[in-house]
Amino acid sequence: MANAYTQVYIQAVLAVRDKACIISQVWRDELYKYITGIVRNNGHKLLAINGMPDHIHLLVRLRPIQSIAELLHAVKTYSAKWINENWFVRGKFTWQPGYGAFSYSAAEAPNVINYINEQEERHRGKTFMEEYLELLQEFAIAYDERFLFKPVEIEYFPPEEANEAQKLKSGKFDGFWLK
Repeated sequence: MANAYTQVYIQAVLAVRDKACIISQVWRDELYKYITGIVRNNGHKLLAINGMPDHIHLLVRLRPIQSIAELLHAVKTYSAKWINENWFVRGKFTWQPGYGAFSYSAAEAPNVINYINEQEERHRGKTFMEEYLELLQEFAIAYDERFLFKPVEIEYFPPEEANEAQKLKSGKFDGFWLK
């Protein structure tokens, strides 16, 4: 019987939908662990995960047992369900339709892991849309601006200025709320 030998590294980018939902520092590590389990349960290996309140990046070593679309559908469906079941956001959490997926060689993986791990530093001077457009251009991916992720406007409020009604169920506040 023949075997399939592959080494496929995919960086996936997922964006939060609607202005009512964001990924909070209060529960994002739990989210990342949950997504790690989804990837593992689908037979793949998650090498890195990180993001910002409006999006996340994953680096996955993808096995040829499932398509990228099928894996990311599972990640988005089950993670959104988990967020909603745990009441981490007011209203209903959903991911935006679509995703970005970018392929890398094994030699490039350490640089991509570093890139993902440094998301907070990268976004001090760059919006998500600027970053996303750079990735599309770097990989020479043709796109129609009408079908890009819709930008989420995030405004920072110091905790002492936060309205009590905006605090999460846990009573913790990380300083990010949507306009």
